[in-house]
Amino acid sequence: MTEPQVRLDDLGAWLIKGNADGVDLADRFARDPLVTSWCVRPGYRARMMNAGQAVVFWASGSRRALRYGVWGIGRLTGAAEPGPPGHQWSVPLDLRILPEQDRLPRQLLRADDRLAGLEVLRQPQAANPSYLTVAQFAALRTHLPE
Repeated sequence: MTEPQVRLDDLGAWLIKGNADGVDLADRFARDPLVTSWCVRPGYRARMMNAGQAVVFWASGSRRALRYGVWGIGRLTGAAEPGPPGHQWSVPLDLRILPEQDRLPRQLLRADDRLAGLEVLRQPQAANPSYLTVAQFAALRTHLPE
């Protein structure tokens, strides 16, 4: 199966994921809800990432303990860059994790016909970054607090 091609003219937002089962993201974000950098897989998508583009944070996991789904929203503050030799690529961010009560669980997004086709729902184990189209990002924003 080929990966869908992202086009800048239909890019609503990048979506980066973190596995909240592997790392205690809930505790980390309770202490500091500001995310200034995240790892991404090198490739054409990472090379498209630039300052000013919207980004959404998706927490994934086993679904037992936490409300997994959209946990944060923000902007890229620069382009994705390779790390030092032997390290991952990363992208600089100005992304704030939402208060727990404002996070959007995946069940809510799946129930919205405008969002049921999100790449992160169809291919949950795909590498960072994923993306939302312009229409999907507009639909997502209707679920976020003002």
